[in-house]
Amino acid sequence: MSLATIRPIVLLLRNTYLLIFIKMAITAQQVKELRDRTGVGMMACQKALSEADGDIDRAIEILREKGEAKAASKADRETHEGQVAIHNHAIVKLLCETDFVARNEKFQAFANELAQKASEAGVDAAKQYFESVKTDKIQEIGENILLDSVEIVDQDGVVGSYVHSNGKLGAIVVLSGGTEEKARDVAMHAVAMNPLVANPEEVPADAIEKEKSVCAEQLKNEGKPEQIIDKIIEGKIKKFCAEQALSSQAFVKDPSQTVQEYLGDAKIVTFVRYEV
Repeated sequence: MSLATIRPIVLLLRNTYLLIFIKMAITAQQVKELRDRTGVGMMACQKALSEADGDIDRAIEILREKGEAKAASKADRETHEGQVAIHNHAIVKLLCETDFVARNEKFQAFANELAQKASEAGVDAAKQYFESVKTDKIQEIGENILLDSVEIVDQDGVVGSYVHSNGKLGAIVVLSGGTEEKARDVAMHAVAMNPLVANPEEVPADAIEKEKSVCAEQLKNEGKPEQIIDKIIEGKIKKFCAEQALSSQAFVKDPSQTVQEYLGDAKIVTFVRYEV
């Protein structure tokens, strides 16, 4: 093979290896600098730097061309609106900036998609999927979005769920015994009445102590005798715990009975309630 034939091949190989070396030589510091300047995720920054052969200014242009820098500029905006979505035993709270977007069909469909992903593949899979498509979704929807909460209720039992018509409140209830219809009714009640715990004995000690302190101060201000204050507080705390517990609240569909009386022999195992 002649020298004239070999020379172009050598040059091509040299340039190829040089390009590979440049791309391999991208440092964590470069990625951090690009991320600090654009707000874009690390993987996207690393990819842009590779395409730009390590040139940060060119990498910024690449991110802008792809719309990722624009999406990142929305990432610090506050998110006070959103949707609650439920799929089987999974519940998700997805947030956005405005009620207008919260009522958008694409946004609602994304919330339901995340709930389904959590139900089928787990909480971590749902979170990872959200991060992988977040930039595209921000571009598509036009607002910052945040996966605020995602949870799977994995206790055994009869499961019922309810999401309110505005999509801003939802609950999952698990019963020991009973029917899915009753579980759904109790989930509807939980959405409406916002109980703190499932049963009175589960009310946290710190909440009870705080309520005792408030009651004691009220009774003193009312001039109640010291010797009867403790007895009055005991009754008030019993009532307080009953009002905070799902099972002992007056059933919203029939206030003449408690939730537990409505359930009969069935018991509440657990419940989860989300609210935007």
